[in-house]
Amino acid sequence: MSMKLGLLTFAVGIAAVAMALVLPTLKGDPQQNQKKTIGGLTVEDESPKRDDKVIKTEAEWKRILTPEQYKISRGKGTEAAFCGGYLNNKEAGVYHCVACDLPLFKSDTKFESGTGWPSFFQPYSRDNVWLKTDNSYGMQRVEVLCARCDGHLGHVFDDGPKDKTGIRYCINSEILKFKKAK
Repeated sequence: MSMKLGLLTFAVGIAAVAMALVLPTLKGDPQQNQKKTIGGLTVEDESPKRDDKVIKTEAEWKRILTPEQYKISRGKGTEAAFCGGYLNNKEAGVYHCVACDLPLFKSDTKFESGTGWPSFFQPYSRDNVWLKTDNSYGMQRVEVLCARCDGHLGHVFDDGPKDKTGIRYCINSEILKFKKAK
């Protein structure tokens, strides 16, 4: 009899734990329904709707991008640290998406972060990038994507210059196209 009572107690305990985990999602737990933010920016997790959206097949992307650009932009890859062509660029101008030419970052928002990738404290326009949760490689990060073509640009962190926005957009040089100011 005590063996049955022990199993029953165990089963009730398991059921209680399961209910504690499941019930908040069924009730609409406010913790789970809150939008994630970073530096006051909302992580949307869904591509923005745009009239100028660029949609191509993977074959079309492979034709217009170099293999390295394709690996980063479409495959969510990254270039090696301290190797990107724009890491040390100090010229005035605007960085555009290599895949769709959307302006992404102004040169006067670029700063030296010491991370090995070009870093910016704000985008050209908040409407030109979107943020998505990235749980790859066992890490919790926020991915930065081009709002027009959904190309992977890099990640955003809240360790940027405190006298500016406090945000660091860590961006791959390979997916940028720089246009000098006139």
